[in-house]
Amino acid sequence: MATVRAKRIETDTTDPAERSELPTARVTGDGAVLEHGKKADVVERNPGTALELDRVRGIQVNRSAVERRAATIGTRRTVKKEWQAAWLLRAITLMDLTTLAGDDTPGNVRRLCAKARHPVRSDLLAELGASELPIRTAAVCVYHALVPTAVEALEGSGIPVAAVSTGFPAGLSPFKQRREEIRASVAAGAKEIDIVITRARVLNGEWEALYDEVRAFREASGDAHMKAILATGELATLRNIARASAVCMMAGADFIKTSTGKESENAVLPVGLVMARAIRDYYERTGQKVGFKPAGGIRTAKQSLEWLMLMKEELGTEWLRPKLFRFGASSLLGDIERQLEHYVTGRYSAAHRHPMA
Repeated sequence: MATVRAKRIETDTTDPAERSELPTARVTGDGAVLEHGKKADVVERNPGTALELDRVRGIQVNRSAVERRAATIGTRRTVKKEWQAAWLLRAITLMDLTTLAGDDTPGNVRRLCAKARHPVRSDLLAELGASELPIRTAAVCVYHALVPTAVEALEGSGIPVAAVSTGFPAGLSPFKQRREEIRASVAAGAKEIDIVITRARVLNGEWEALYDEVRAFREASGDAHMKAILATGELATLRNIARASAVCMMAGADFIKTSTGKESENAVLPVGLVMARAIRDYYERTGQKVGFKPAGGIRTAKQSLEWLMLMKEELGTEWLRPKLFRFGASSLLGDIERQLEHYVTGRYSAAHRHPMA
């Protein structure tokens, strides 16, 4: 075995210059975070508010300013060495490990669930000094037909199953059918529901109709947490994205999510910045915390760090835990594992050393 040249990581996820900004934290089995040894408060569900049309219509976005700010996220600060390894372990605990392919099978989903339980090889965790940390993904996301398979495979793990519903990815099936699909997924054991909005409501400025649609989906979700997918690559402008974000939160979405992963443009930092600031504005006005999920196109460890930096700078450290932040990821885990192995051994490994990543 190669000589380990890496230091064992600490549970603090910042570099030394940033430690005063982010308290020492570690992940618990239920996805909560222990800060200074105490369990963090549970995030209450977003009950929504009445639709404020004047506020929605008054939202404007300075595109050039947003793009300039987004361009600095990956250049203004970095994390290196053991702090980078710690941040990457944190990123794993924020993943909705996802398979949404037409050729998904029960066997494929069972393997994915096994990966969600043990996302990093035990020998790497041992070398990192993280064997005692419950490193696992935040959820497993599948189509409705495979919810029972995933629920069975994850039994006893504490990892929830998320189902994509409402005619994913286009969201153009009949309204009644979309609502019944949510109820069926919840009945099958899904604890989280990822719904897609009707993009035409946004493009036509039909904010009352969008509000009513999302509100109905929220009611159909019952106790399951609901993530509203905006499909931002199909909404034409950043202003539309900001307004749609506001309406979905007013309608009771527990998370707002960038993309289905099927659009030509998925999660990008300027869009993430606009949505994060919409969340901050909603929190400042209502006191309700809404989560954020970038999905689609996030494939590298470097990208995951940029998203974590965005959330920390725009919303604070509370949005660096599974209750309020998720990655929609399929291939991201593989690159993070390769980076962790490089940290331990000094060499990049072949992808086949990290199965199902």
